[in-house]
Amino acid sequence: MIPVLVFDIETIPDIAGIRRLQGLGQEISDHDVGLMAFNARQEKTGSSFLPHYLQRIVAISCVLRRIDRAGVASFHVGSLGAEGDDEAELIRKFFALIEKYTPQLVSWNGGGFDLPVLHYRAMVHGITASRYWEMGEGGEVDSRDFKWNNYISRYHFRHLDLMDVLAMYQPRANAPLDELAKLCGFPGKMGMDGSQVWDSYQQGGLREIRQYCETDVVNTYLMYCRFQLLRGTFSEETYAEEISFVKACLARDEGAQWPAYLAAFA
Repeated sequence: MIPVLVFDIETIPDIAGIRRLQGLGQEISDHDVGLMAFNARQEKTGSSFLPHYLQRIVAISCVLRRIDRAGVASFHVGSLGAEGDDEAELIRKFFALIEKYTPQLVSWNGGGFDLPVLHYRAMVHGITASRYWEMGEGGEVDSRDFKWNNYISRYHFRHLDLMDVLAMYQPRANAPLDELAKLCGFPGKMGMDGSQVWDSYQQGGLREIRQYCETDVVNTYLMYCRFQLLRGTFSEETYAEEISFVKACLARDEGAQWPAYLAAFA
């Protein structure tokens, strides 16, 4: 079994970057810098959503589903790094997972948001991610495989953006993860949504942000299992066993969010 790595990021405005670009001093609070950036963006584009390169990553959560060489199956969900780690360290840890496992990468809108943000922020911090950027020209044994199936191409499945694929790459057909997950009988988003992350972060809620992000990657993994059922890669029996396995793993997890999450299954 190729390891499956599901990922999601949570971001806030890059306050230091905005200060640098706009020549703003420290006399202006972080809150006001963010507000100025939102207002300027709203006036320019009609939306306050900041460009990808001005999104600072504060959480990267992952599900790693794998079977080791001894045949032992595992399902691990968590957020990378410690709460005190800076953005660069979180990004390094993410690309280190890809370097170690060369996994099947799975996301919901990862091609439209998460990966472009990771690209820009890795550039800002001078981070190397050679395995992720493999295009068939490297020296690894399987390098040539990446010419035809790599993490970057939209139409390759080494990175599977479920939202993009299910919508047939048509933005007007995109479905929100929360609503589609609930329609499939899964819990959906819990605790907050992306629009609340900046306010929560300013109030010291990083732990809650990480927990929220972790529920999102589990939702995405469950949708990945449903997609495997849709494709016929999973039989009905295999699918049911996998969902039960995920529930059992979450029941043993010490995360405070999982009892409520498990109770929300339809």
